[in-house]
Amino acid sequence: MELYAHLHQVLKQIDGFIYPNEVELHWGMLVVVYPYLTGLVAGAFILASLERVFNVKEVQPTYRLALLTALAFLIVAPLPLLSHLGHPERALEIFLTPHLQSAMAMFGFVYAWYLAVVLLLEVWFDYRKELIVWSRSESGIRKWLHQLMTLGSTDLSDDAVRFDHTAGRVITIIGIPSAFLLHGYVGFIFGSVKANPWWSSVLIPIVFLFSAIVSGIALMMLIYMATSILRRKPVDMSCVDKLASFLFYALIIDVSLEMLDFIHRLYEAEESIHILSEMISGKLFVSLFVLQLGLGTVVPLVSLALFSPVLHKRALVPVPDELRRMMYWGVAVLIQLGIFSTRWNVVVGGQLFSKSLRGLTAYKMQLLGLEGGLMSGFLLLLPFAILAFLIWLLPPWPEREVTMEEVARARK
Repeated sequence: MELYAHLHQVLKQIDGFIYPNEVELHWGMLVVVYPYLTGLVAGAFILASLERVFNVKEVQPTYRLALLTALAFLIVAPLPLLSHLGHPERALEIFLTPHLQSAMAMFGFVYAWYLAVVLLLEVWFDYRKELIVWSRSESGIRKWLHQLMTLGSTDLSDDAVRFDHTAGRVITIIGIPSAFLLHGYVGFIFGSVKANPWWSSVLIPIVFLFSAIVSGIALMMLIYMATSILRRKPVDMSCVDKLASFLFYALIIDVSLEMLDFIHRLYEAEESIHILSEMISGKLFVSLFVLQLGLGTVVPLVSLALFSPVLHKRALVPVPDELRRMMYWGVAVLIQLGIFSTRWNVVVGGQLFSKSLRGLTAYKMQLLGLEGGLMSGFLLLLPFAILAFLIWLLPPWPEREVTMEEVARARK
């Protein structure tokens, strides 16, 4: 027994040691990318609902852009999981042989509902009038694509346009809880793993949801300002300030929930608290305290509170619009870094300690291969390429909206 105790003490001092009965990490960077992408989908859609359902007029310039962004990222969202499986064709088994008791399998139905019933229908009803007019006034491949997307619809009457608006609003209302379900269930999968003390928490789905709202709003702030610069159009500061205010309050709720979860773990003080403390003070120190809490939370909160009119009509430290825009750029980028670090800490962090709660291991990401950094980077950039195509096909800018004169000419 003395020899065993001595050997145990020696092995505890070996960095990266994990007991022989343990296995290597099964979930790598691709599984980190997956909840990050789905969070951006949910956040962008919820932002779009602010104008359609809650009549927040300040964010109107981002409404259609947010819809297309959500659609672009939703198209790519399942690809990390399919790539991780190695046999993407097996995903069809979810629909052919449904297993209702599997949370992972149910994702296929949640995804299909959100893509086909919510996003595609809302985009179609929102653009139907424009599609008919564009199909009659344009030429080339865009004319052919717009004709195809009208699905044979030619009615431009006032009643039909009003129905489009009503149907779109109803779908948006249905889409809000659907967005919650889409990303909340990702947190549910982790939170329901009772055998893992890092994941087993009832607050995980709620934390995932609010972090998704934060990341989606920050992403739309970046995309809106970037597209305005590329189009050489002035940035609507009232719109960006309103986005900053929603971002500020969502970030406060998000960090409060994370702190509540952390305090709850400390209060419970189960037997896993020692290995978790060792992990967050060692393996996850940079990603958790420096990237997630420091750069991704504290710096954006302080910056928005001081230099943005989110608490008052004027900023506590008045700055010119140009400097405020630069601050918004920095805040949005830091928040994306922080939210991605959150996903990393959850997915990878939950696999760094042994099941016996006695040792830690290390995760080394490869550069090449399906689980490599290049593949993950490709999947993170692919939605932006799809978004560029959707913007070319369905311009989301207010000045491209069809006027009543154009509708009258198309009716003739």
